[in-house]
Amino acid sequence: MSGLRLTVTDRGEDFDATGAAVIAEAIAGAPGAAIVVATGRTPMGAYARLARDLPARSASGLRVFQLDEYVGVTPDDPRSLAGWTRRSFVDPLGVDPDTVVWLDGLAEDLAAACRAYDDAVAAIGGLDLAVLGLGPNGHLGFNEPPSDPSSGTREVPLSDASIASNAAYRPELPVPRSALTAGLDVLLAARRVVLLVSGAGKAAIVHPALEGPVTPEVPASFLQRHPDVVVVVDRDAWES
Repeated sequence: MSGLRLTVTDRGEDFDATGAAVIAEAIAGAPGAAIVVATGRTPMGAYARLARDLPARSASGLRVFQLDEYVGVTPDDPRSLAGWTRRSFVDPLGVDPDTVVWLDGLAEDLAAACRAYDDAVAAIGGLDLAVLGLGPNGHLGFNEPPSDPSSGTREVPLSDASIASNAAYRPELPVPRSALTAGLDVLLAARRVVLLVSGAGKAAIVHPALEGPVTPEVPASFLQRHPDVVVVVDRDAWES
């Protein structure tokens, strides 16, 4: 696991504090860092801790990129991942939402929207930091298996595992069947990756992702080849 640093913590405050600390370390001294951030339950405590602990407005100059978005969902829809990104990270850290690079799941030409996203990443010289979670089937963003390292930003049909996992967030509403996702090529090219993993539900995938064969069937396994990955995992996920 060359280039991969692993920290195992207790669940809850310890996990959130450690996650916030590694994100803060990555952006320290780089107020204009380009960062892509995951949604989902796992990073929420770390983001809240980060917003609380960072000096006021010190993160306002971050160049934030949305990680993924459902196709056909408006920004004010409660399922919108853009809305979630804004509520959990952009607004609490004082980032101007007009400077965020969003994935447009309402675009008439979704392929063109994905190209525009990639062009924006290229224009700033690539991502400095990718804050990611681990999907139950080993996906990063919505790069569903099989996905290889050259997989680009694109529309992806969601797997049954992803739909079941995401249904828990808004059980009263159906999970869309497809999404746009930042490509593995973009994420793996980030200069540093922070992977946050929590809960017994991730126990079956975390060891294959970090210690198993590197394979498109577990997209997160390609992090094993990245030169700078920080993994924060709680004991429920690591030891279950």
